[in-house]
Amino acid sequence: KQDWYIDERSDPEKATAAAAKYLKTLYNMFGDWHLAMASYNGGPGRVNRAIKRSSRENFWDLSATTKFLPRETREYVPMILAAVIIAKNPIKYGFDVATAPVPATETVTVPPAVDLRRVAEWAGVTADEIQSLNPELRRWTTPIRGAGYELDVPAESAEIVRERLAAASPNELNALQWYTVKRGE
Repeated sequence: KQDWYIDERSDPEKATAAAAKYLKTLYNMFGDWHLAMASYNGGPGRVNRAIKRSSRENFWDLSATTKFLPRETREYVPMILAAVIIAKNPIKYGFDVATAPVPATETVTVPPAVDLRRVAEWAGVTADEIQSLNPELRRWTTPIRGAGYELDVPAESAEIVRERLAAASPNELNALQWYTVKRGE
């Protein structure tokens, strides 16, 4: 999903799931993982045109010449294959991979248009920390439309945030206030 408030391409989990689903669709289209990867990079239309123009249905045959696929696409598939080989045994190839600790989070359902600064205050962290736990959010607030939003907060403060949400009046939840102008005002 992508709109003024949310860009789920920035969420690593959602973006990875979407990329895997798209790659599977491309594999079903071409029946070959190398062609699927090439079309992931260059687009399925470009790969289909290259196959038709060359009468070759093998990525390695297509990429043997500069006539059918752009250089970026010809180099993309070998780079991905190399990355897979290295990822299986990084130490063998001279990479010392230290995994970053993943913060423990819990999901809290918040009503529309909740100011992230308010949630951060309740959670005892900075607004930047709340933003980093929810990388898909593009604004300082959760979306204003919808029944609620699933917001990730530090696990140790989730219950406090839930309690504060339950006790808060609607005008405490955000800096944005709605007012309907009445006749004569």
